[in-house]
Amino acid sequence: MQRVLFLYNGNSGRGDILRHKEQICAILSSRGAEVAAEEICFGRNPFDGHDDIDTVVVAGGDGTLNYVVNAMATSGRNLAIGIIPAGTANDFARAVGMSRRVEEAARQIVDGSELRFDCGRVNDRYFVNILSFGLFTTTSQHTPDNLKHRFGPLAYIHEGLKELREPPRTKLHIKTENEEFDCEVLMSLVFNGLTAGGFPLTRHSDLHDGVFDCLLLRNRNMLRSCTNMVEYLMGLSPHDVIHFKASHIEITSQHNLSTDIDGQAGPSFPLVVECLHDYLRILTK
Repeated sequence: MQRVLFLYNGNSGRGDILRHKEQICAILSSRGAEVAAEEICFGRNPFDGHDDIDTVVVAGGDGTLNYVVNAMATSGRNLAIGIIPAGTANDFARAVGMSRRVEEAARQIVDGSELRFDCGRVNDRYFVNILSFGLFTTTSQHTPDNLKHRFGPLAYIHEGLKELREPPRTKLHIKTENEEFDCEVLMSLVFNGLTAGGFPLTRHSDLHDGVFDCLLLRNRNMLRSCTNMVEYLMGLSPHDVIHFKASHIEITSQHNLSTDIDGQAGPSFPLVVECLHDYLRILTK
């Protein structure tokens, strides 16, 4: 690291990152790097005017990291990335081994090395952890910040329970490099990472294998569907939870469902999903 752009989201998590900003900058510059610190302004590309940087360090949650990765791709660059977990769930940061303590995470970035990790792309948008649609999957978008700050990941459960009143049921046509099928589902999850909202919903995901781990919950009555999901989380293999691996997925539907990527609003249907093997350059230890 020689020239570092430190991007932080002061609204992520409980806003604690603002109290640690100066210490983080001191750690990042401790090996002689030049550090430019900026609070992220969503709505503009944070890389504009920073043509000379070789590393970006992101302090925020999964949504903040998603914004930065997409902005970096728009700018035509693929820089080394350091992640300081300062959000609610921090799913991707935990998956790549970053400390929950922000100053310790900064030291990991300085003392660590660059490792390659897979990244997802759906239509023209990138995602680091998960693409989802259906029941509970847009909960993060709708959960108020004050609940996230107060309850952490448990706030997602509180907000998600509201969706049980009118659960979405969707007929999909899915085509991968291995198979093609139709199904009617309540929930669809395409994992690059390991967890969603802090909850371990996939047993097989690997950030280095070049494929996604996909979970589909078939449309059944709500009691049966919930039972099937609980059985899956207990390590069983219920018939109504479909699991498959793929690196290329095409998903069509007669309904234009809302989608979610890393807790942010995702693209519209139809969806073309690709796993970009070893695309992300992450500084970790």
